[in-house]
Amino acid sequence: MDLAGLLAFNVLSGIATLVLITLGLGVIYGMMRIINLAHGEFMMLGAYTTVTAVGLGVNVWIAMLVLPPIVVGLVGLILERALIRFLYGRMMDTMLATWGVSLGLIGISATIWGNVVRGVTAPLGGFSIGRYGASLYSLVIIAVAILCLVGMYALLRLTKFGLILRAAMQNPRMAAALGVSPPTVYMATFTLGSALAGLAGGVLAPISGISPNMGGAYIANAFITVLGGGPAIIAGTGIAASIFGTINQLVSFLANPVLGTVSLLVFAVIMIRILPQGITGRFFRNSL
Repeated sequence: MDLAGLLAFNVLSGIATLVLITLGLGVIYGMMRIINLAHGEFMMLGAYTTVTAVGLGVNVWIAMLVLPPIVVGLVGLILERALIRFLYGRMMDTMLATWGVSLGLIGISATIWGNVVRGVTAPLGGFSIGRYGASLYSLVIIAVAILCLVGMYALLRLTKFGLILRAAMQNPRMAAALGVSPPTVYMATFTLGSALAGLAGGVLAPISGISPNMGGAYIANAFITVLGGGPAIIAGTGIAASIFGTINQLVSFLANPVLGTVSLLVFAVIMIRILPQGITGRFFRNSL
């Protein structure tokens, strides 16, 4: 692989990482209009699930790909039943509530696992060209991101559950008149978004330092990508993640990661100023 190929590989990896970080938040915010400020902490719980499972001798692939979405999905289900379901339609209240949940999860995690940085060894090796290097584990991240996008599209477009979910979100009163229970659909949607956040945390655990405060490193990029993508969950997440991830990785490759993050934020602010409804709010309006 030459230098150009390595750059393209890093760009794809950056896009895939942003897709994973964003998709769970896109489901919850894009479909339910709930600003979940605990999204980063859901990812943190997924990462800690992986660390704990690996420490107990569970196969690393099961610990990364299977257990985190199950555990965090259950946490999301409990929170939705105990708290979130009473706050639908009250955006500011849900923001405050999920911020409180975020602080609570950070405190609980620090108590259980300690306020130290942990890690999981990536199951695959790496390669380098000159002073540039990349991990083969990035192929796993790219594959999981593609499967998540394709799986979500198939779920929402090709299944009865997806049809009911979209109908209940667009017109809950009409859906209720046809025998659908909107509260049950809301519960399933919040659980699904939480499970996707847990999966992201588990998949990204081998390439990130795991600590109770790690969620703060992801939440800003996730919200910016969701807002930039607009109302269409799949198309918006894919397009916005492709644009922002490419800018971030190119600048990081040519300069340094700090400037890469700054360039992403600056471009996102400019784009949201030009397209306040997001990319799919202006274009691709019939997309899913």
